[in-house]
Amino acid sequence: MTRLLFINIAIAAIAYLGVCGAMYMAQGSLIYYPQPRTASAADSTMILRNGEAELVVSIKARPGAQAIIYFGGNAEDVSANLESFALAFPDHALFLLHYRSYGGSTGRPSERANHSDALALFRAVHAQHPEVAVIGRSLGSGIAVRLASETPATRLILVTPYDSIEEIAVAAYPYLPIKFLLRDRYQSWKYAPVIKIPTTLIAAEQDQVIPRASSEKLLSRFSKGIASMTVIRGVGHNNLGSTDEYLETMRTALQ
Repeated sequence: MTRLLFINIAIAAIAYLGVCGAMYMAQGSLIYYPQPRTASAADSTMILRNGEAELVVSIKARPGAQAIIYFGGNAEDVSANLESFALAFPDHALFLLHYRSYGGSTGRPSERANHSDALALFRAVHAQHPEVAVIGRSLGSGIAVRLASETPATRLILVTPYDSIEEIAVAAYPYLPIKFLLRDRYQSWKYAPVIKIPTTLIAAEQDQVIPRASSEKLLSRFSKGIASMTVIRGVGHNNLGSTDEYLETMRTALQ
């Protein structure tokens, strides 16, 4: 009986370790869902080289001091925003980054690579446009807040943001030792306290992906008077961008 119990425990332990190993190996495919690019006209794209990676950036070139850099969600074709953003922000040059393996960009996405690429893009844009606003949606909110903490950005907008992806993963997989398995943690809470520029958080009332509590926790990380949050009613995580209030909130935040 004791021997049988030991065998069963050993089998369970091996199976559990197998699940942990599978999660560790597959986590990239759970975080990143590369999408093709729909807007591919030559005058709406530029190539940014960063190390060995060639990054595609969807752009709307405009003269003047103001520019927007946009980081999208984990399954977003950011070029699909180009037309609506161009109409909503007529005074801003637009730069929408396709992460590595997204939209024709080379390489593999990771938190480290995304941060490096974001810095490279900011330097290139800031050299031509001294007033750079940074917008990040969902996954991109973690990239945006970290970038804004390290650069002279002028405005920060975080759409459906999280306190950390690590926290969300722990809640989604409570039976796994996520804290030991996760490579890309996107801990936005680390960077929010040092942000000194006007910041707007935009949340969806019916968000099924990023819990409201996570967005509110991130809001509490900012120094007093730096950040505010707008909740758009009647929409979820994926259809937030279809509302007029979404673009209007961002327009207001950039004034």
